Order: sequence, then structure tokens, then C-alpha cells
Amino acid sequence: MSSLNIPQTCGVMLLPDCTLFPHGGLPLHIFEPRYREMLQDTLEGSCFFSVARLLGPETDNPGSCVAPIGTMGLVRASRELDDGTSNLLLHGVIRVRFTEWLDGPYPLARIEPVPSIFEPESQSKGALEALHEAVESVTRDLPGEVREALTNMTSQIDDPSILADVMAQQFLHDPDERQDLLEMESAAARIAWICKKFESGAPQ
Repeated sequence: MSSLNIPQTCGVMLLPDCTLFPHGGLPLHIFEPRYREMLQDTLEGSCFFSVARLLGPETDNPGSCVAPIGTMGLVRASRELDDGTSNLLLHGVIRVRFTEWLDGPYPLARIEPVPSIFEPESQSKGALEALHEAVESVTRDLPGEVREALTNMTSQIDDPSILADVMAQQFLHDPDERQDLLEMESAAARIAWICKKFESGAPQ
């Protein structure tokens, strides 16, 4: 993460019931004029913008209707269509806290990175083993090829904090639980929550 130049301010896409986790992917169709302008500025600049969950109807004051923590993402691919809209893939990079909302043609905020580090490091191996057991449980009833692909993907991740976010992105569906998990600052607490949630299989 230290090799990335995280901007102090960025555009923010406000979406109802949508939470992106670091290391997850989010396909988006950009059609609103304000977000088309945001995307153009993003591609001409850092290629970063954030996604934030709307907690109710959008108001003129995002601070009153937007969750305090979202995820900054990097535009991995973007294709403009003939009608001026765009399809893109946003790759989650890091949790961010929205510290101040600024005036602009689209939602714009000052941000503070919220790093995710698993501590103590001596327990990383045990945390990984517990998460891999949860992967086996949550994928048990999936088709063989899908299960194998997911198992192969997760088995290559050696950081329990990253694996927890990948699992949340892939397997957790309830919008409120996703946002609550995103906002947990303790990686160890997130891992414990995920293992308990998935110990009996896929969540309903």
C-alpha cells in the first residue's frame, strides 16, 4: 500500500445498499452526468475514486446521509460507450473515512485512510487456517468448478486481513452486515466475525 499515492481528496460515488471491500471488484455503469464528469476527472488524474453507502435518501449534505467509512478504489478498466456512458471495473484498495465534504459538481470529500493490519502477527497462521476452513464451509454446496476456482483463489492469499475482505466481498450479501464489517477497525475482530458467520455454510 505504501507504493500507492493515496490522494487527500477524491470523488465519491454514493450508492444505496452497496459496499465495496478492499481487494474486491465492483463493475459499474456510469450514466449520471455528475458521475460522468467525476470519471473524466478521475481518469485524467489519479484514477482513484471512492464508493460510499447511502443510508437513506440523498440530501444536499452527504454527511447526513452517507456512511462514515467507504472504500477507495482504482479504476482497472473503463470503456466509454457511444451514448457517453461508461462501463468500468473498480478495484477496492483501502478503507477511507470521509472527514469533510466539499463543494463540487459531484460528491467530493477529504479522506483519511483506514489501514487494516492483523495483529498480533504471531497469530496470523491460525487466523489463516480458520478462514480457509470457513471458505470450505461456505463453498461446500457450490458446483465443483466454482468451488475449486474460489478455493484456488483464496489459497494464494497469505494475509488474513486481505483474505477476510475477499471473503466478505464474495460471500456476504446482507447490506447492513457488509457495512458493519467494513467499519470494524480491528482486523482480528472482522476475522472472528467472518469465521463465526460462515462456520455452518453460506449465509442466507
